[in-house]
Amino acid sequence: MRRYLVKRVLLALGILFSISLITFFILNIMPGDAVALMLGDTADPNTIETVRHNLGMDRPMWEQYVDWIVGVFTGDLGTSYFQRKAVSDLLLTAFGYTARLAAVSYVIALAVGLVAGIVSALNRGTILDRGLMTLTVVGISAPSFWVAIILQIFIGLRFKAIPISGLDTPISYLLPCISLGLRYAASIARITRTSMLEVMGQDFIRTARAKGLSPWRTVMVHMFRNALVPIITVIGADIGTLFAGSMLTESVFNIQGVGKLLVDNITKRDIPVVQGCVICVAIICVVVYLAVDLLYAVVDPNIRLGGEEA
Repeated sequence: MRRYLVKRVLLALGILFSISLITFFILNIMPGDAVALMLGDTADPNTIETVRHNLGMDRPMWEQYVDWIVGVFTGDLGTSYFQRKAVSDLLLTAFGYTARLAAVSYVIALAVGLVAGIVSALNRGTILDRGLMTLTVVGISAPSFWVAIILQIFIGLRFKAIPISGLDTPISYLLPCISLGLRYAASIARITRTSMLEVMGQDFIRTARAKGLSPWRTVMVHMFRNALVPIITVIGADIGTLFAGSMLTESVFNIQGVGKLLVDNITKRDIPVVQGCVICVAIICVVVYLAVDLLYAVVDPNIRLGGEEA
């Protein structure tokens, strides 16, 4: 287990390093000048060069990258060009909104997806099964920002008690969490149904039923537990993509989260803020995927043994 853990941690660190390297150099070779945007059209070339020098933007790119990556490990992500605030402080404030939005959305997605998948599997071939699977196709196909706009128009504007922007009250979570969680609920439901159907045909399930075990115990202890590995795969992957996928939802609902912070500062070429947002999302995704890998090893030791042999 220790060898498996070390290999996965080293792989995760390598991925984070690659993401940081690619992000830094792409942002710094993109056309456009952040200093010129910051100072406006009236700034003369000498002033622009002076500001660039003060910000360290005239140094070799590799030196800038080394300083930035060292700062990542020490918690210093630089200072916003436009807001003149520490990027870590901006991220900390924004992350609170994103974390709350993602957590509530995922709880809804997990509860709806698992229940729908189990019910659909237990009623295979019925109208209920076909209806639920049709809804999952719609949920997976519909972009979250489109669902968000539809919810704002047909629910938010019709029922004035439901806010269509911000996360100020408990009821304000309703529309953004539904729009963000719908796609993930659909994917969880589909993989739960598929995995449950595969397990239902196994001999040990027939044995459990022959022994007279209650339907609840047969389904939850024997079927669901043995169907967990592929379900965990989707659940883990969705947790990571949920943070990355919240960007457009946050913009539509004007939620001051990491996604909106990233989108707003890309247009302004506020490179320290964009780099901070990207590395923050990357760390979240990589940590989640690492946790899923380790959970695989707990649920199915054969995965761990296979990884150690490789």
